[in-house]
Amino acid sequence: MSFQMTQEEIELAGMVRDFAESVVAPRSYEADSRHELPMDVVAQMGEIGLFGLPFPEEWGGQGGDYFALCLAIEALARVDQSIAITLEAAIGLGAMPIFRYGTQEQKEQWLPDLVAGNALAGFGLTEAEAGSDAGATRTTATLSGGEWTVNGSKQFITNSGTSISKFVSVAAVTGERERRDGSKSKELSTIIVPHGTPGFTVEPAYDKVGWRASDTHPLTFEDVKVPEANLLGERGRGFANFLRTLDEGRIAVAAMSTGAAEGCLEESLHYAKSRNVFGVPIGSHQFIAFTIAQMQSRVYTSRLAWQDAARKCDAGLEFKTEAAMAKLVASDAAMKNARDATQIFGGYGFMNESLVARHYRDSKILEIGEGTNEVQLMVIARSLGLEN
Repeated sequence: MSFQMTQEEIELAGMVRDFAESVVAPRSYEADSRHELPMDVVAQMGEIGLFGLPFPEEWGGQGGDYFALCLAIEALARVDQSIAITLEAAIGLGAMPIFRYGTQEQKEQWLPDLVAGNALAGFGLTEAEAGSDAGATRTTATLSGGEWTVNGSKQFITNSGTSISKFVSVAAVTGERERRDGSKSKELSTIIVPHGTPGFTVEPAYDKVGWRASDTHPLTFEDVKVPEANLLGERGRGFANFLRTLDEGRIAVAAMSTGAAEGCLEESLHYAKSRNVFGVPIGSHQFIAFTIAQMQSRVYTSRLAWQDAARKCDAGLEFKTEAAMAKLVASDAAMKNARDATQIFGGYGFMNESLVARHYRDSKILEIGEGTNEVQLMVIARSLGLEN
């Protein structure tokens, strides 16, 4: 695959980088400290077209692709992972399922505001006993009299409780299916549940270690009734659709991880050149120089990995294994670079106003979200013909 970027892609990455430094970065420490997503920043992201990057112009999008979206996510993650995950989840988990699987009526109802950044949506998959094992889903949706009745709970749902959150696409058990061997399996489908529907409760936000400005809530559904037309995609195809969504999401998380690793690298490089100890910059010491050289190598390999996976995805080629490898390599790079950067900064790196301290807290979830790194190893091993 080609790793050469077009002039348009170069300009996009530069534009988002400038936006991140001038608009996002000055607000990051305050937003993190207050555990609040800055909605005015989100609005500005919508104004410059970030929420519409991979969508066709007919829906108000920019006519770009997944590669373009990941460029933007990487640029934002350099300075603020909470803002980067807000964009990633808004598109990959909120708008993209509507665009890909929705009916014409569902698209007309929801897509324009999602693409413009005027609305956000959540993706209700994870439960207390169902995350990587989506087949363990317990939330149910029963169809009767032209209505779905949804009961259950979800956790760790991004963009589900903001002032512009409009709905959650809920993964639910809608029946049983018979396997070829005669055994039964759960039939999983996706149901759109709008905010404000009686019985749908957005619980108080989590007190998180990292991504503290990202909006994340548990959700409960008690006899929530929505029209039969709120089925998203084909009944019983929920699990297959989730897999596609998660595979794409792993590329985006790899891009986010690359941005985080790069942010730590840049901060460390500047500090190593400007911080003097015993009369010389600390970067003149071989240990510091070699540590930063390793950080640069991690950024380079991570970027190659996610860009290869994104190009394959956009070309319509198989990319599942490449996405898993990119996510594995890049999230590991983000965590290692955050640790090294914090060590280089010493005491300053332990203060929350320091960007590297926030990256140190934020980066751990990159090894967990969109499928833990252990799950990525399972995917990669299976691609090699190794059963696990």
